Amino acid sequence: MANLKGNLLIFKTLPVGDLQANCYLVGCEETKEAVVIDPGGSEVAVLRMIREAGVKVTAIVNTHGHCDHIGANARIHEETGAPIAIHESEAAFLTDAALNGSAFFYAAPMLSPPADRLLHDGDGIEIGKETMTVLHTPGHSPGGISLVLADCVFTGDTLFRASIGRSDLPGGSYETLMRSIRERLMALDDGVRVFPGHGEASTIGWERRHNPWVIGD
Repeated sequence: MANLKGNLLIFKTLPVGDLQANCYLVGCEETKEAVVIDPGGSEVAVLRMIREAGVKVTAIVNTHGHCDHIGANARIHEETGAPIAIHESEAAFLTDAALNGSAFFYAAPMLSPPADRLLHDGDGIEIGKETMTVLHTPGHSPGGISLVLADCVFTGDTLFRASIGRSDLPGGSYETLMRSIRERLMALDDGVRVFPGHGEASTIGWERRHNPWVIGD
């Protein structure tokens, strides 16, 4: 559990799949309702994490539609009945192996059920008595989002500790990526904790002072 600005939340991190994408389980301690962010693989381990936390999953949220972030959508959706949510610009990635990259990186296509909810900038995602806010942060992909909850931001593959996401994949743009980081993420307070799609956690303040891509922009 984590105490975020006085709000007691269930909070767990699990690196999943071949590329070790960070899957997050974030829940309301009072209601025991939770969302799963980026279940990119390792279905059995993700389901075990949910079961051990003793929560009801009310949403599966993808920060973007690349295969390493959606790989376990189908199984988690089947087992929990939770709706799948993704930005409207990447709804097609869920069901198209060429768009999500699995056609090129895996022997078999990695597909998800279609989205149940299409997200937009500024939308709120309820987690029990808490609300997570959607920030559209494209550049790594056209529908990339970051998710703000209390003093945390889940940045997907937009911002990493001391690094940034790739922008050379189809639909990516370096200029757009840097604008998302500069105008959306760096506008957050220094103390906001950054939980990226891969690798270690950080803070906005640390990235502002030490991330060479941010400093050099």
